[in-house]
Amino acid sequence: MSAMRFFALIPAALPLFLVLSTSPLPAIAAEKDVIVEQSNAASSPKQRLDQLFSQLKRERDPDKASGIANEIRLEWNDSGSATVNLLMQWADKAIEEKRNPAALDFLDEAIALKPDYAESWNRRATLNFVMGNYRKSMSDIEHVLDLEPRHFGALSGMAAILSNSGNDQLTLKAWERFLDIYPAERTAQEQVNTLSEKLAGNRT
Repeated sequence: MSAMRFFALIPAALPLFLVLSTSPLPAIAAEKDVIVEQSNAASSPKQRLDQLFSQLKRERDPDKASGIANEIRLEWNDSGSATVNLLMQWADKAIEEKRNPAALDFLDEAIALKPDYAESWNRRATLNFVMGNYRKSMSDIEHVLDLEPRHFGALSGMAAILSNSGNDQLTLKAWERFLDIYPAERTAQEQVNTLSEKLAGNRT
């Protein structure tokens, strides 16, 4: 990830970044036409995530894949610490009320209490992105991916930040990594197709 630091960090594709980074949307997974394999309730959080990511990688139906992705977000949202979970809820409430400095304070405290919890870094990356702090956002994204390399929300954020950096190859690589984890996501597919065609055209 460190190579990404050397490029200008300019925002793009913000809506996808926000949706893939932060939205749990559990109701989608409950829709009758979305069938998600049930994880073993007795399994560990890591085992449940591994099962869900395996399902996500195999699923080619976009609606069913979306349901699986939402299940993954629900797993990510539980830090295993009641205090950190509360700080994350306070941060979300502050963001909703556009009290961004307060939200940053809550997220900073959550990270300090549990630095190995990827979602607090991801939430701060998203907030920094919204506030225009793109270098800080990229730094947080790198922490997320160090902790959870399969974090498709963080990868979409990386692609968004790099999309106007002048290096289409790096942007394409970020989206390709995304699709390796979440193959059925349509916007990511479109981004890969567009960038691949653009780069192929540049070589002719």
